[in-house]
Amino acid sequence: MDVKRVKDYLYWLYYQYQLVTCSYVLEPWEQSMFHTITVTVLAMVVYTAYVFVPIHVRLALEFFSQIFGPQPESTV
Repeated sequence: MDVKRVKDYLYWLYYQYQLVTCSYVLEPWEQSMFHTITVTVLAMVVYTAYVFVPIHVRLALEFFSQIFGPQPESTV
């Protein structure tokens, strides 16, 4: 893939992000604070999902396996 096209695409994504969040109207120091807070919150959400979602899925599978019991094996 062409490096210029990738660079243009990333710039377009960043522009879309600025349009959606309306951060283009902020002053530079406000933009940096806004981006820092946004990245921090996003990182905390990803970390929390990485740590706690597998635990809850495992517990849900154990719960439903206790409710429905072991499945009989096929004799064929």
